[in-house]
Amino acid sequence: MTRAQMFYYRWGGVLLVCLMLVSGVAMAAERSTGQVVDDALVTTKIKASFAADPEVSALAINVDTVNGVVSLTGVVESESARQRAIRLAEGIEGVQRVDATNLHVKR
Repeated sequence: MTRAQMFYYRWGGVLLVCLMLVSGVAMAAERSTGQVVDDALVTTKIKASFAADPEVSALAINVDTVNGVVSLTGVVESESARQRAIRLAEGIEGVQRVDATNLHVKR
């Protein structure tokens, strides 16, 4: 199995779990199931792009998406990694805005 195939299988499973979890939460959050699923898909795509990028650590950055607004939180190794994470998130279809005020550079 190639590295790319392993990557897609791993993130496909994560997406499936996320979709199952958020479908049950949609009513409580007063958002449509469709919007919750869209946000979960955006989050999964961003995490996948972080995992595939050598400069960004997917494990160091938490991604949360609500109504297309992506919040990035965590600590990264450098300002260039922070900027790269923001650019990767902004490049995902469905992202309305990226809030990286809580994404900090390690001191």
